[in-house]
Parts: sequence; C-alpha cells; structure tokens
Amino acid sequence: MGDRVAVFVVFGINGAVYGSWAPRVPALAERLHAAPGSLGLALLGSSIGMVLAASMSGRFVERFGARTAMVAATLLSCVVLPFVGAASSVLALGFVMFGLGFSVGALDVSMNIGAVGVERRAGRALMPLFHAGFSFGGLIASAAAGLAAAHSWSPFRHFLVAVVVILVALLVVLPGLPRAAPRTEETHAKSRVAPIRRPVLWLLAAIALCSAIAEGASSDWSALLLVTVQHIDQGAAALAFTGFSLTMAVTRLGGAWVQNRFGPARTLAAGAILAGVGLVVAAVVPVAAFAYAGFGLAGAGLAASFPIALSLAGAAGKRDDDSGGEREIAFVTTIAYSGFLAGPPVVGGVAQLTSLSVSFVVVGLLAALIAPAAVAAGRARHREVTAAGNVR
Repeated sequence: MGDRVAVFVVFGINGAVYGSWAPRVPALAERLHAAPGSLGLALLGSSIGMVLAASMSGRFVERFGARTAMVAATLLSCVVLPFVGAASSVLALGFVMFGLGFSVGALDVSMNIGAVGVERRAGRALMPLFHAGFSFGGLIASAAAGLAAAHSWSPFRHFLVAVVVILVALLVVLPGLPRAAPRTEETHAKSRVAPIRRPVLWLLAAIALCSAIAEGASSDWSALLLVTVQHIDQGAAALAFTGFSLTMAVTRLGGAWVQNRFGPARTLAAGAILAGVGLVVAAVVPVAAFAYAGFGLAGAGLAASFPIALSLAGAAGKRDDDSGGEREIAFVTTIAYSGFLAGPPVVGGVAQLTSLSVSFVVVGLLAALIAPAAVAAGRARHREVTAAGNVR
C-alpha cells in the first residue's frame, strides 16, 4: 500500500473519531442528566486538549517522526473514546473529553506533517485531497452514529464498535505509513528561527484561524440561523450544515488539482470570496433556498483554506535535507484551534448585541479576509527566500 493511501486513511480515522462522538452528545447529556451549561463546560475540555496537544506535537514529531506520532495518537484515541460513553458524571466527562481532544489534536498535527512529507516526495500539491479523507471519515462516522442511535445503542457500545473498526483500519495501513526521513545534525541546526518570529507563519495562521471560525460558526449556529430567521423546523434546519460538509468534502477531492493549476494564493483568494459571499447571502436573504445555497458555497469556498495553510507552513519550514516543517505546522494549527475555542462565544456575543444575521455577516467578512492574508503570506515568504539568498 502506498504512503498516499495510508495517510489518506489516517485522515479518515481522525474524522471518524470526531464524527463518532459528536452526534451522540444528546445521548450523553440524557444519560448524565446534564444541563446545557455544565455539558458545554465538559465539552470545552476537548477544545482545551486539542490546543495543548497542537502546541506540543511539533517537537514530538520532530524527534520521533510523524509515523510514530500518528500511531500513538490513534491508539490513545481508541483507549479514550469508550470512556466518553462510560463517563459517570459531567466532571468525569470533562476530563475524558480533554483526553480525547488531546489525542485528536496530536493526530491532527502529526498526520498533516506526514502529508506534507508525501507532498514533497510527489512534487505536487496533495493536501486538499488528504483533508477530503477527514471530511468523508467524519461524514461516514456521523451516519453510523445516527444508525447506532436509531437502534438504541448506548454510546459506550457504539464507541467500542467504532474503536474496533478504527484499529482494523490502522493495522491495514500501518505498513504504508511514511517513516521519518534521515536528518543530519547540520541541517537540523539550521532551522532554529522560532515560528513566532516569522511573519509568514502569522499570516498563514490568520488564514487557518479565519477558516476555523467560519467553519465553527457554520457547525454550531447554522441550524439556529435558519430556525430564527427563516422560520423553518429544526430537522430541516440541520440540513444546512450537512450541505456545508458535503460541498466541503467533494470540493476537497478536486482542490489539489485547482491548487496545482492556479497556485495556492489564487486558490485561497477565490475560495475566500466564495465563502464570504455564501455566508452573507445565508445571513441576509430571507429565503430558505438561498440560505442552503449560501452554506453550500461557504463549504466549497473554505474547503482548501486549512489544508493549503498547513501545506505552506510545512514548506516554510523545509530544510535542505527535505525534512522539517514540524514546528511550523504545529504553530499554525495551534492558532487555528483557538478559533474553534473563541469562535462560538464571539458569534454568540455579537448575536446577543445585534442579531444572529449580523453575526454571520461578520463571519462572512472574516472568511473574505483570507484573500488578502494569502497575498500577504506569499509576499512575506518571497521576502524570506530573497533574504536567505542574499545571506548565502
């Protein structure tokens, strides 16, 4: 099995972990008799774990390799996931969700680092295709979660079955996972400029951050927007995010071709405009069909933002021996995860002061900011390369 297929499956595994537990939150809340406020605090543990893992994983991968980190993070997810279904209290759920978030965050960073290595060996952009694996993994797992709920499976039983499937998938692709590239101490010592001191990485992080906020807003608030503004029932409103997710997944399948054909900056800019227009249309046009179409456009527009930002971060950290990029990818991912943390309360706060429609207009404008950030990131990287050439 080739390394591309193996890494693609690992992306699918990560999406499946998230897609397995998130749809079962209502069942968890019912079993624990959890109030919305306390349940929200418990679920916040996963976001905190993801941010912490992202900040630490770059150095771990740098030392032990992406393959080891991917396997370790997947195994940790498999250990923790059943405990989510077995938590006996809201407090216990919070601690377990922290562990699950930590494993998912570590897997996210390590699989993206592994994907960048595959891209380098292939000599062309592949990252959007890998992220399509994540999207489809999440969609398939969400559908399976719906079936489990429909057949009255407990979350614990459902998660145990999910773990078995994940472990089988990991065993199948394990031989194909890329091993750490040999690295000399000389080239290792060359790339010691801290990511926090590099403007290009801050700009790439801004792209990922805006994308994360827009994606999080679509996930958490799209149904409520359609219920309160379009006055449609909750079941139909939930289809808005389904459409968003489907268009994102399908667009990612062709995203690599678009990036190779038109370049990362143009791809990001076009996607940003598409996403911004889609979110604004969904917010201000009082017709349900336009809202669904708007979220579909937003999913397509945002499809390549996060993958390309991480790919460019990896390229910015590339060393002479074709290794590197671990800390750069971890830095961008950490900033992006802060968007998943801060996005929902920011959207809710703006809605409280104005309206939910205004909140989505703001989110649409943030998505559109990806376009100038992409241009600025390209120029910043060009200045770095030029400066390095002058020094040599």
